[in-house]
Amino acid sequence: MQLTRIQQIKGTIELKTGLHIGGGDSEMRIGGIDNTVIKNPVSGLPYIPGSSLKGKMRSLLEWRFGLVAATNGKPFSFQHLKSTDTPNARDLLRLFGGAPGSDTDAIANKIGPSRLAFWDCPLNAQWKQNVLGEHTSATEAKTENSIDRIKGVAANGAIRQTERVVAGAQFDFRLSLKVHDDEDLLNIVLEGLKLLEYDSLGGSGSRGYGKISLIDLQVDGEPLQARFDQIQPFASMIGVA
Repeated sequence: MQLTRIQQIKGTIELKTGLHIGGGDSEMRIGGIDNTVIKNPVSGLPYIPGSSLKGKMRSLLEWRFGLVAATNGKPFSFQHLKSTDTPNARDLLRLFGGAPGSDTDAIANKIGPSRLAFWDCPLNAQWKQNVLGEHTSATEAKTENSIDRIKGVAANGAIRQTERVVAGAQFDFRLSLKVHDDEDLLNIVLEGLKLLEYDSLGGSGSRGYGKISLIDLQVDGEPLQARFDQIQPFASMIGVA
């Protein structure tokens, strides 16, 4: 197995709705926001962690490839190939890797190291200049509550404030894809990114948070957007009973 090149996939993540990726702020403030977003500790600006992209994209691909049932809810790994060994399963492990084990060394060595590296996505400097200007905040506080079904009013203690990055915000997106022996895994990467567009990123996706769009995609400086726009992850399932 030989590393033949490292492809650089770049573009822009544009928020179609407000995004909440938690910042783990444990400090309680009276009258403050209950759930803050993660921010750069120096600039105070929000960013999208590469780990959030990786985790959600991997999960969506595992569901798409029918691998979740074999893992009892855990990430698909090398030992799961014993019961579910398919080309898609092996490609998923090529891209994301898996937990090692002494009884899986042979297949792990054959599949090789994980190919994908996810970068943190900072707030786009041009968007910040054009839209925020001198303001340092790109977030909003969204008030939510739970409704008492009988009384039709907010339930006691159910009102909370969640911080979200505002809709329209843009982030610099970057992935690195290691290529071994001239293999071609780019289409699966694009399929995973398209699933992200179809679904959501961060928390509360079922309530409309975290809808994104990927724009201006390039691979090694060459246009990739047209190819990405044509990706239809479920096209092969149309007409399947």
